[in-house]
Amino acid sequence: MKTDLRVSKTKDALRGALMHLLKQKGLNSISVTELCQLAKVNRGTFYAHYGQVENLFEEYFKTIMKDLADSYQEPYKHVRNLLSKDVNPATIRIFHHIEKYETFYRIVFSKTVPLSYYYLLFDHIQTLIRDDVSEHYLDGLDIDISMVSAYQANAILGLAIEWHRQDFKQSAEDMNRLLVRILSI
Repeated sequence: MKTDLRVSKTKDALRGALMHLLKQKGLNSISVTELCQLAKVNRGTFYAHYGQVENLFEEYFKTIMKDLADSYQEPYKHVRNLLSKDVNPATIRIFHHIEKYETFYRIVFSKTVPLSYYYLLFDHIQTLIRDDVSEHYLDGLDIDISMVSAYQANAILGLAIEWHRQDFKQSAEDMNRLLVRILSI
């Protein structure tokens, strides 16, 4: 199904306005009126697509998480099991994903937003890792998969947060190489 260009532009404007407002205040404090004014969209158009501001956030979050899942899976496209010693930095796409959605991640990693944003992201990454470990690496291991996936999710998020704290000064390629070096330790 082909998306109407006007709908796409409207949704882009609303997402842009939402990201702008989230830099200043929490999701629960954003009104439809101020969102529509900033996006230059009338309220009727907003309500034609979303019932409330949270629905817009949820749709955008799902889009970002779909891209994150695709990015996470990229190194596995040509292999079933991927050992850390065999990881090619060129196949890592997570940091490219963060770069693509930098505005969103600046908000999520900001000290001024509710911790719930971090946990939404953490839960998604932990699920990706848990599914990956369950599918590829559990043979003969007697280990709590939730603990392993929590550890790995926090490690990836820790790198991403530090990258944010350093104002994303390194390129995504530099971060890929860094991750491979860390995995080889």
